[in-house]
Amino acid sequence: MILAGDIGGTKTAMAIYERTDVGLSVRAEEEYVSAEFGSLTAIVEDFLAKYPMPIESAGFGVAGPVVDGHAHITNLPWIITSARLAEAVGVERVLLINDLQSVAYAVPHLAKADLHTLHRGEPVLGGPIAVLAPGTGLGEAYLTWDGARYHAFACEGGHADFGPTDAMEIELLRYYILRMDHVSYERFCSGSGLPNIYNFLRDNGYAKEPDWLGKKLLEVSDPTPIIVQAALDPATYCELCSMTLAMFVSILGAEAGNHALKIGATGGVYLGGGIPPRILSWLEHQRFMQAFLQKGRMSNYLIRMPVHVILNPRTGLLGAAYYALDAWVQGR
Repeated sequence: MILAGDIGGTKTAMAIYERTDVGLSVRAEEEYVSAEFGSLTAIVEDFLAKYPMPIESAGFGVAGPVVDGHAHITNLPWIITSARLAEAVGVERVLLINDLQSVAYAVPHLAKADLHTLHRGEPVLGGPIAVLAPGTGLGEAYLTWDGARYHAFACEGGHADFGPTDAMEIELLRYYILRMDHVSYERFCSGSGLPNIYNFLRDNGYAKEPDWLGKKLLEVSDPTPIIVQAALDPATYCELCSMTLAMFVSILGAEAGNHALKIGATGGVYLGGGIPPRILSWLEHQRFMQAFLQKGRMSNYLIRMPVHVILNPRTGLLGAAYYALDAWVQGR
């Protein structure tokens, strides 16, 4: 039995998996509102009280950096330590990993139904795999093959310097370079960054903000879902929101191509996070793949790389479980 957790600033998902001959099977699962608990330990204790099963191994993917068994969750006053969690679970050791590393660990175990393919390409068996996840922020990770299995690694590529690829994106950079201490890809290619594109287009007169939309945006703390909805739904169509999503998709495609080039992702590129499954129709448009492939002499190299969208919302949870399972198997 494996206890797994996917820990975020807003929600925390917990599950118990059982090892079977064909992989991992869910025995219990529950989602918590993170802010309603004073610590991750409190959530773990509540979950195990409801589902008392003999746990042999435990792994948690956390939305923040992990150093020497300690983690601090972004947007939560929690200090997480593997030692305290091990006491609560009743196991010798609890493993903590970055949430994007956790997503990456799940990629080799995803089923066909868990994926939507944007570009089939020609995958190389055992080739490196790139993972990008535009959610609240822009997470990036990658996997490499050791001859027997894949190993996942986290990185902070989403915070690399933003590189514009056309005249409008150059104006976008100029607009924000005077307003931010550092302009990274995450400033635009994420849920928190998408409103930055919207504000740029509105303030520079590329399209007018409808009165009804302006009033609605003032009423919410997170404008991203409203902007995306107004771009996707014909009943609430807004030119400004459509232009915003179009620029977002182009920037995501360009950065996906950057990430794929840097690690040589001949095994494929996987888009995770909460946003890509919601905008599949836009990602299927040629705009995304054009931006992905627009790398000059390297375009023919990139065109061989498959590109997939991860549809399974529990991918991070599954990855944490497989990470814990691997550690348990190696330690036997």
